[in-house]
Amino acid sequence: MLEYRTQGFNGYAVKYSPFFDSRIAVASAANFGLVGNGRLYTLGLTPKGIVAEKWFDTQDSLFDLAWSETHENQVLAATGDGSIKLFDISLNDFPVQSWQEHNREVFAVHWNLVEKSTFCSSSWDGTIKVWSPTRPTSLLTLPTHSCTYSAAFSPHSPSVLSSVSSDSHLRLFDLRTPSSASNHLTLSIPIHSPQQKVPPNATGPASASASGLGLGLGGQGGGPFPPAEALTHDWNKYRSTILAVAGVDRLIRTFDIRAPAQGPLAILAGHEYAVRRVAWSPHLADTLLSASYDMTCRVWGDGFNAGKGDMAGSGEGRELGRMGRHTEFVIGVDWCLFGSEGWAASVGWDERLCVWDVREVMGTGVMA
Repeated sequence: MLEYRTQGFNGYAVKYSPFFDSRIAVASAANFGLVGNGRLYTLGLTPKGIVAEKWFDTQDSLFDLAWSETHENQVLAATGDGSIKLFDISLNDFPVQSWQEHNREVFAVHWNLVEKSTFCSSSWDGTIKVWSPTRPTSLLTLPTHSCTYSAAFSPHSPSVLSSVSSDSHLRLFDLRTPSSASNHLTLSIPIHSPQQKVPPNATGPASASASGLGLGLGGQGGGPFPPAEALTHDWNKYRSTILAVAGVDRLIRTFDIRAPAQGPLAILAGHEYAVRRVAWSPHLADTLLSASYDMTCRVWGDGFNAGKGDMAGSGEGRELGRMGRHTEFVIGVDWCLFGSEGWAASVGWDERLCVWDVREVMGTGVMA
């Protein structure tokens, strides 16, 4: 495992470059993001370890980042002052573009992976905005009316984007539909729907707390989950209708948007505190990573391969292993798109970036 110290700055997000397997960007904040500056790192993986290629300091905290899909040297950063900044790592000191329309902290930015000419942002001000890097103002504003922690374009369609919010809903927007009164909203799934039960294979504090709330275990009469803030979600890279959602209640849920009324396909329990990031594998259709306040990154299988089709695997998911090298909250995690299947990077409030092989965790169960 490789490590890099982000001295004086606590990590919030990490992303591998879509162009180079040896380049990583990290968004970070001083003083845990409560007050103070931010710093965007671009780091290189070399035979001598991880080296800093460049960094940019900002006046406010950085909470997320996204690499441009059209320019190998450009990176978006989401800031605590409500602005979005585009940096070019071939230049020095200042962003090449900045947008200021959100009224609160911007907590997520995501580049359109299909069309590649647009990106989206979400904010605590209860809106999602769609942008073009060539335009000074946003192209579109989508209201969610609640603090929106995560927004992303579908990797399978240039016109579909999704979000999760503090009101415990997964929303889907289709920009091809008329805006009308719904503002392109085509689906709103309550993450904590009344029919959900703790799965029979649920283990750890999440299942224990559910039992303490009278929800039951193993089909013993289960009941509804109390709503909790949803903090993160991600689209499956191979199954175009599957998303994973997680948040404050410590559970990871997978949903099929073709059957929103049936509830989650799988509920993955095991984290001891809130889950801050989930990321589906770019290599395997049934594998995802998570990062949590319990100071671990965990690898999960959602049970897809155990079933006979996309709708199979309900409740069959399980934890495949964990990485416990971090000594503070783990906030960001990402997969490498290139090379051997299984390399990942994670960042946390311990001022550390860790680059590690997920296959070692899956083989032994724990990397401590």
